[in-house]
Amino acid sequence: MAGGLTRRETLGALAAGIAAVAAPAGALPLTYHPGEGRGPASDRSVLDPGLRRGGTNDPIQPKSLQAIAATKNMRFGSCFKWGRPGQDSGSFANPRYAALLDHDCGLLVPENELKWQALRPTPDSFNFAPFDAMLAWSEKHGFAMRGHNLLWNQPKWMPAWERNYDFGPTPSKAAAAMLVDHIRTVCTRYGTRIGAYDVVNETVVPEDGSLHETNLSRAIGGTIQTVDLAFRTAREAAPHAQLVYNDYMSWEAGNEHHRAGVLRLLEGLRKRGTPVDALGVQSHIRTSGPDIAATVAQQEPAWRRFLDEVTGMGYALVVTELDVHDDGLPADFAARDRAVADYTRAYLDIMLDYPQLRDVLAWGLTDRYSWLQTSQPRADGIPRRCCPYDAEFRMKPMRAAIGEALAAASPRARQG
Repeated sequence: MAGGLTRRETLGALAAGIAAVAAPAGALPLTYHPGEGRGPASDRSVLDPGLRRGGTNDPIQPKSLQAIAATKNMRFGSCFKWGRPGQDSGSFANPRYAALLDHDCGLLVPENELKWQALRPTPDSFNFAPFDAMLAWSEKHGFAMRGHNLLWNQPKWMPAWERNYDFGPTPSKAAAAMLVDHIRTVCTRYGTRIGAYDVVNETVVPEDGSLHETNLSRAIGGTIQTVDLAFRTAREAAPHAQLVYNDYMSWEAGNEHHRAGVLRLLEGLRKRGTPVDALGVQSHIRTSGPDIAATVAQQEPAWRRFLDEVTGMGYALVVTELDVHDDGLPADFAARDRAVADYTRAYLDIMLDYPQLRDVLAWGLTDRYSWLQTSQPRADGIPRRCCPYDAEFRMKPMRAAIGEALAAASPRARQG
């Protein structure tokens, strides 16, 4: 409740107010102030006072999402990209996107630049230049950094050269040496500048819960041996870091095999003493229709059972890649935005009910650069409304829903 209004009424008023005074296409409603602090006392509100609440003359000056999270000893962040100055992309070099990052985030993660395909162009070379630039900019402006990822164990996401690479007469030894060298090289280069790593990404097959195999993992002797080696090497090379298994199993019906496979993997990791600290819950959540309350009621029980099992094994949780597939929702922006916000709020309320969750990251802050627009478009061909800000960098009800969920969460114990 806020000012006597229900949450739905508040979000509706906010959406109406923004729509009524929306800046013209290409306008920048945020001013970038580099180097502003990211501590709990800073709200870093830099919104253009031309954006007004519906029916009032008060400027919208919402507290940054990072500032809200910090009051609960949590962090909010987003992915971002490398880019050239002047490039229209979700890059730190794009002042419009940098403004969103600066206003709302305390924690960043590279979208692609640390993945094998980008980082390892040949078996014997690394291309660190893009991520080096991203990390340098992030440190200059006070952001913490996550590393994504040290191994994406699926054939289609490994570099082309890996798929037919000849590991020689002793393949298990040669392949293990390549993986160890890769992880040590990355972790040693960045040291404590990266505080968490998605060590292994998406190795569970969604359809049946089995494990993906790659040319690398087959040479090592199997996926289990590969995953164990990756985590043990990461612990040795980055003893300070939170080590995460990251996957996109989600709370929608139909993902039961995927969740079961993840649980089996996590159980095995614990039994073998493999050093894994947390499950990364990607949170590419998907709507199925406008009746959000009914959808949530159907999905919540099984999802809580899954989270209970994960945390019961002693794992922490990280929301690593939050966005919304707005499937089955109307084309109308206002109606769709309200439904996306309600779905996001319900999902985050459940996730944040677990004190083991301390970090929430969006997979992009604006619809303009979301991977969903091109990789998984809507069936009707209209642009998705999947992120906290729209394609013109205006706040949407989804952003308010994230802030409300963070504000309603119980405080976490202070670390360190």
